Amino acid sequence: MSAPHYPAGHALLDGKVAVVTASAGAGIGQATARRCLEEGAQVVISDTHERRLGETLEALKSDHADAVAAVPCDVTDEAQVQQLIETAVGTFGRLDVMINNAGLGGTRSILEMSDDEWTKVLDVTLNGTFRCTRAAVKQMVEQGGGGAVVNNASVIGWRAQEGQAHYAAAKAGVMALTRCAALDVAAHNIRVNAVAPSLAMHPHLVKVTSDELLAELTRREAFGRYAEPWEVANVMVFLASDYSSYLTGEVISVSSQHP
Repeated sequence: MSAPHYPAGHALLDGKVAVVTASAGAGIGQATARRCLEEGAQVVISDTHERRLGETLEALKSDHADAVAAVPCDVTDEAQVQQLIETAVGTFGRLDVMINNAGLGGTRSILEMSDDEWTKVLDVTLNGTFRCTRAAVKQMVEQGGGGAVVNNASVIGWRAQEGQAHYAAAKAGVMALTRCAALDVAAHNIRVNAVAPSLAMHPHLVKVTSDELLAELTRREAFGRYAEPWEVANVMVFLASDYSSYLTGEVISVSSQHP
């Protein structure tokens, strides 16, 4: 089954300022940054890969000019996270939406997994989401409240998959962090939600997953295909927008998977 038609923007984020982490390249982060721009937001993109970040910035600027800026950021470094938020506010005046897309995976049996492999995945995927969420909601509170945080989890946070103990633990942690952080900031009218994609195709996934596993995962999807990154981005934009004003602490599955 072919992917559906790419939808036009409808100003869902008009007047808002958004930050999107891990947005270089051709994955969910870049697709989300583009959708935010198409929905009227001013956007700061970030990534650890400075060359790819620059290429992505130029590609987005060709359609959206000065509505987009870029800041290199390693989410495992607290100082860089603070600089990311400060630059967004300094460039566009405020912060309304924080989209935490940064994550690190890989495949390794727990029989062979080292402490370093475990810790690295947890530090980027879970701790990085925590650092960025904390910095963002502090800024939103300082502005007087209001805003949205959208985290990228995964159905692996719910479902077991061989060789994914570190990634699954991190993504399950992102889900729990989302639910608890939502309660912490609800009094400030800040919403915290997450998406949990099942199978969204992007170049990094191809590098770390075998053809056999990709074929098996695709067969499990009701539509018989993987999601396009922009299909996940659309749900992230919905959670960032005022259309989801009564949703907080929720994890939305972006999946057509069946048992």
